[in-house]
Amino acid sequence: MGAYLGLWTVLALVSAAETYVAMPIHGKPVSVSLALERAFEEWFLWALLSLGIIALGERFPFRAGQGHRWCLLHGAASAATTVVYVALYALLLQGQYSIEGKLFTFGSVFQKVILSYFLFNVSMYWLVLLAQQGWYHYQQSRQRELQAAALATELVRARLEALRMQINPHFLFNTLNTISALVHEKPEAADRMIARLSELLRRTLDHSDTQEVPLREEITFLQGYLEIEQMRFPDRLTVAFDIQPKTQELLVPHLVLQPLVENALRHGILPREEPGRVEISARVTGGDTLELKVRDNGNGLPAPNGAPEREGIGLKNIRSRLTHLYGTAQSLEVRNVPEGGVEACLRLPCCTIPRSQAPRVVVLSAAEAGVNPASLPITASVKPDCC
Repeated sequence: MGAYLGLWTVLALVSAAETYVAMPIHGKPVSVSLALERAFEEWFLWALLSLGIIALGERFPFRAGQGHRWCLLHGAASAATTVVYVALYALLLQGQYSIEGKLFTFGSVFQKVILSYFLFNVSMYWLVLLAQQGWYHYQQSRQRELQAAALATELVRARLEALRMQINPHFLFNTLNTISALVHEKPEAADRMIARLSELLRRTLDHSDTQEVPLREEITFLQGYLEIEQMRFPDRLTVAFDIQPKTQELLVPHLVLQPLVENALRHGILPREEPGRVEISARVTGGDTLELKVRDNGNGLPAPNGAPEREGIGLKNIRSRLTHLYGTAQSLEVRNVPEGGVEACLRLPCCTIPRSQAPRVVVLSAAEAGVNPASLPITASVKPDCC
């Protein structure tokens, strides 16, 4: 409201200055007080009527396909507003004296102003209306963009949650298979594995609504999982961790390492008769990239180019989750290593602020947002929030 009154005050002051300077040229000098009085009467009356014009513009905004009706409606309203303005202006001047000393009457003022300034007053109506419509449609466009961004955020969260919910049953199914294999042959080991499994499930439930956890928590979870596997194959599996201390508090997607380790065991270690080794390492490279590696000394990938012929649910879900969380600021590479075996190398931005708390920009395509492309000129990407 302050800006609104300020705008009309500026218009009144400019009009008063113009009158004060121009009237002496025509041989009709006017005092500063009279120039200000006339200007403020004229422009503040428009300020009052403009509130009605703005309300009418909000009630009947311009819409595609209704331009004819819109023009007719506001054309009639502009004529009516002009008559109301002239009548109110004549009432304000009634009983006052002109520069020449003549007494103003309602009839004389109304007739003179309605004939001489009708087009000007109609134009004032349309200027106010078009300004209001421009602001109205800008606000509508901004609201659509905000709604689309909110929809995109919810869409990403839903997809992430669905992906993580796929990993949990997958991990549980494989672990239960491991336990079932020991129930009759090694019941004590099966009991211990059930206890470890309950601990893992408790940790999973503790982070049921969390997409990212500090690396130290992910390593703790992974150690519990590997303890279960070492119970099953005590003489065939060796595990080594090489975790840089400064990586402990960096955030990683929850359950991101377990599928990589499970692949190393399932495809690299378990098919062989001889003992196997799995190495998990974490370090910071380039100052702002967290590099996680899971390496085994198994037989390697069968494909000639060293790439997996078919990715399972674990790797597919990891790639999908990484894309949703980090956009293009991540990579996952699975390759054979010269020493023998397979290495999965995961690179993430060094982050300590969860994406649920840090400011983030989520932008997506119109097709994903489910809106008209013409109303949403943005493209698909997720910008990571990193330290």
